[in-house]
Amino acid sequence: MPRTHKARHISPRKNNRLRIIGGKWRGRKLAFPDLPGLRPTPDRVRETLFNWLTPVIHGARCLDLFAGSGALSLEALSRGAGHATLIDRAPKVITQLGQHLVTLKCQSAQLVQKDALQWLEQLTPSQIEPYNIIFLDPPFQQSLIEPSCNLLLEKNLLKPKAMIYIEVEASTQFTIPSSWQIFRETIAGQVASYLCSIK
Repeated sequence: MPRTHKARHISPRKNNRLRIIGGKWRGRKLAFPDLPGLRPTPDRVRETLFNWLTPVIHGARCLDLFAGSGALSLEALSRGAGHATLIDRAPKVITQLGQHLVTLKCQSAQLVQKDALQWLEQLTPSQIEPYNIIFLDPPFQQSLIEPSCNLLLEKNLLKPKAMIYIEVEASTQFTIPSSWQIFRETIAGQVASYLCSIK
């Protein structure tokens, strides 16, 4: 399921910032590394997503498999999520996210520097508590949605009534597991967003 994106080389001082748009950290602006393909979920897409998640966000355990800027997990924590596990293979990303957690005085997040699929593959069922909300916003053009979904099921990482958010380029085709259904969907510019639930 290819996603296309041209890497943007922008001065971090000017443009490489995200804004938390709701919750206790509303309005906080946080930097993210100037790495190829790293693109925070746009504000209006996040606003829509967290409107969808409002009934289930409080106290939720969240897994962000391709954390990048951390926009989705930090927004979730700001809005009352109980825990977030953020996975990313880039050392600069994990270092920056660690600094944000210190700045925000947040102790309810775990950072893991590892390839997301490798992390999933190496888990054993007893290693980790399942999650209420999964964020799947991988880099474009790497066909990561379907293997991620399959491993989430294989490793039993979804709590009953879990929600899975998938963000892809609007033209991307992919198949979700047969036990899931698309609960909400929207397209904003080149970005398509889907919120899936377990049937």
